[in-house]
Formats: sequence, C-alpha cells, structure tokens
Amino acid sequence: MQVLKDILYKVNIKSVSGDTGVTIRDIHFDSRKVSLNDVFIAIRGSLSDGHDFIKNAENQGALAIVCEELPKEKVNGVTYIEVADSKRALAYISANYYENPSENLKLVGVTGTNGKTTIATLLYDLFTKAGFKCGLLSTVKIMVGDEERTAIRTTPDSISINSHLSDMNDAGVEFCFMEVSSHGIDQHRTTALKFKGGIFTNLSHDHLDYHKDFAEYRDVKKRFFDELPASAFALTNIDDKNGDIMLQNTKAKKYSYALKSYADYQAQILENNFTGLLLKVRDQELWSRLIGTFNAYNVLAIYATAELLGLKTLETLRIISELNSVSGRFQYVISEKEKVTAIVDYAHTPDALKNVLETINSIRTRNENLITVVGCGGDRDSTKRPKMGHIASALSTKVIFTSDNPRTEDPDKIIEDVEAGVEPQNFKKIMSVTNRKQAIRTACQMATNNDIILIAGKGHETYQEVNGERFDFDDLKIVKEFLKTLDK
Repeated sequence: MQVLKDILYKVNIKSVSGDTGVTIRDIHFDSRKVSLNDVFIAIRGSLSDGHDFIKNAENQGALAIVCEELPKEKVNGVTYIEVADSKRALAYISANYYENPSENLKLVGVTGTNGKTTIATLLYDLFTKAGFKCGLLSTVKIMVGDEERTAIRTTPDSISINSHLSDMNDAGVEFCFMEVSSHGIDQHRTTALKFKGGIFTNLSHDHLDYHKDFAEYRDVKKRFFDELPASAFALTNIDDKNGDIMLQNTKAKKYSYALKSYADYQAQILENNFTGLLLKVRDQELWSRLIGTFNAYNVLAIYATAELLGLKTLETLRIISELNSVSGRFQYVISEKEKVTAIVDYAHTPDALKNVLETINSIRTRNENLITVVGCGGDRDSTKRPKMGHIASALSTKVIFTSDNPRTEDPDKIIEDVEAGVEPQNFKKIMSVTNRKQAIRTACQMATNNDIILIAGKGHETYQEVNGERFDFDDLKIVKEFLKTLDK
C-alpha cells in the first residue's frame, strides 16, 4: 500500500482534482484489471484509447484516474490527475510504485535492429557463468535469477518491467540485461529506468509500419542514448553508418567496437566456419561457438561490455568460448546419413536475411545447394517484402516462399509481394508453398548429400499466428522430424 502523492514523483502534472494523500492498492493501465482503491492510467494506443474506459475503472472501484484529458463528469471520492503525457506518467508511476528497482542493480540495455536478443542473452549467460546472479528481459524469455518467465513482447510495458526488476531485487540479482525496442523507447516503457550502460548493434530496414520513415526509426533509437546518465557507458558499433549518430548527444561515457574501423574494441576474424569463430581482440585470441561475421560483432560487443562492467579479461575469454548459440539464432541440425544441414534463424528483416545467407555462402564449398525457406509476417511493414524476395533469390540456389505469421492478411497475397522483388534471372530458382510445414517438407525432399537448408523468419517462435489464433509451430522441431525420414 502506498500514498498516491509518493508515486506521482517526477510526473509532469497539469492539474489535480481531489486528494493525493489517499492510500492506493495497485496500478493498472488495463481497466479490466482495476479493483477497489487502485490507480487507473489512461493510455492512448494505436488500437484503443484508455480514456474511453475511465468510466469502467470508476465503476470497478478506482481511487485515482491519471489521464491526458479529464472526463466531463467526475465521481465523488475519486482523485483525477491530468498529465501532459500518460505514457511518460505511467513510466514514472511504475518505477515509484515498485520503489525504483533499476537503481538497485546494474541494468544494461541493448538496442538496434539485429543482434539484441543474442547480445542480451549471451551477456546473461556470461555473467551467470562468472558467478553473478543475473536477470534477463528479452524477446525469447525473461529470467529472474534461475527462474524463467514467459516473454510476451521484446520490451514489456512499464509496470511489467518494474515488477520484474523488483522481483530481481528480492532475488539478489546484481546485473540485468535487457532488449530495448524502438516501440519501447517511443512509448516511454524504458523512461524512468536507471541504466548502467547501453549498447547499439546496427540499424536497418524494420518497423516502418510503425515509424513513418527510417529517419524517425533512427531518431527513436538515438533517444535511448540521449537519455542515458553521465554515470553510464554507451557502446556503439561504428562500422554501422548510424553508430556515431547514436552518441551525438549522450551524457554517458562513449566507447566503440568494430571489425572494419578504428575503435576502442577492434577484432579481426582469423577463422570462420561451421564449428565457430576465431577472433583476435587486443592481441588475444578469442574462440566462440557462434558462426558468421554478424556474430563476430555480437561476440565483440559482449567482450567489450564484460570489460566495461569489470569482468577480468582471461575469465571473459574462457567463458565466451563455452557459450552456445541463442534459441532460434543460427541453430542447426545435420542429418546422419545424407549430411544435410538445416539452419533455423530468426532473420525476418532484409539485412538479417542477407547477413545469414552471406555467412552460409562464405563457409560452404559451392558444390552443394543452398535451399532457403522464407516468408514475411502479415499486418507488418509490407515494403520490406520484395527486398526479402530479392535477397533470398539472389543468394540461394533454390528458394521456397511460404507463410510466416500471416495474422489477418491473405498469405498468398503476402507471398506475391515477396515474389515481386525477384529479378528475372532468378525466376527459375523459386517456388511457392503456402503451407509452412509443407514448405519445410519440400525443402527436405529436394535436398541431397551435403545440401544446406535455411529456414528463416520465425527462429525461436513456437507458434504460427493466423486470423487472431496461435497454433503450435516449431521450425526446428519440424525440420528435425523431416530430416529423420531422409536417414531411413
């Protein structure tokens, strides 16, 4: 139980109607969860407006309403707080309600288009193996010490974030590694959190269904670094043309990493094959089980972050060599008899797909076929679809276009959009199989000795979303079953 005025600390308040000295029970932005003596924060969203549900919250016993626009009729005994921005207000209210848990651990945020999940998860694994109690907030899962929780979105809402961080405080967590999405930054889900450090991976075409253009997408990412405190570090990939832009206005201590440019942390790839990577970093050789140039950047970011957080170099090198790939990120399985390699990867953006295909092409002998199974999600940025089609067909021997998560769209129409990017010389390479399971089966049937199959787009996801329903669907599990039939 807390006093209302205490959880309003730092909130930009325009007006107050009622008593802020009342004791409140809980906080919610979903009116359906409101009970007696709770606070309801009305949030304007893309699909609904919380202001339309203020009456519901009042009827369910809300003691206080936080909103950008006061209702015309007020209920006696209810306190109304008019604020400039409900989303920012929610962030501060959530942090205050849970007694600012981010201040009691070292919180590191990872942002960018690709690599967020890999870096955050491997940092969690690295510091856990080093003997620290750690937390993780990622696309794949949430970890509070050793306790695993289900992740619903890349960056949870402000209440959920602070609730998880509070539980981490109770569990004695020292470090927390967190993915920070552009949606989360734009909607102020990370506002009011105290970060020890921020990492920028790269920036490429994504989420332009949400952001009006690439410049806005870039500037939202930059805002995360603009808001870092002087006590934090900001680590950026300066091989990316947007790397320096991220740090232009930050107050944090600036550090850089790169494979191609002069940087604070530089690495050279000595070996790159299907068994892993051998890097040279500051005259030290670093071995990793991760594969590909894009993972060389991820490993270098992890190495740099570990040093910035005080881990000893030799211990960092030893533990990195023991780390395994993250679920749905370049996971592979090889059939025993035919020696067909099937790779499952979350690559769902043009840049990520290009990185994975170029990595495979740089390693393979070219005596085998590279068969790519790929689609694009429905109700998302449609402008990237032809780009995905162009990249897949240009960099593969054969391509099967199929469904990803069609959601409410016609999957055949999505495939048509993807096919529009295929150049004439690559038409003979492609085919379309709408049913994703059948597409994976077809790829396995087409494969012969030593061929490589890439199944891209869903990675760690264990479902397929069609017309509002989620069905069990695991790319890795399915391809393993079909590969077994090749060995019979």
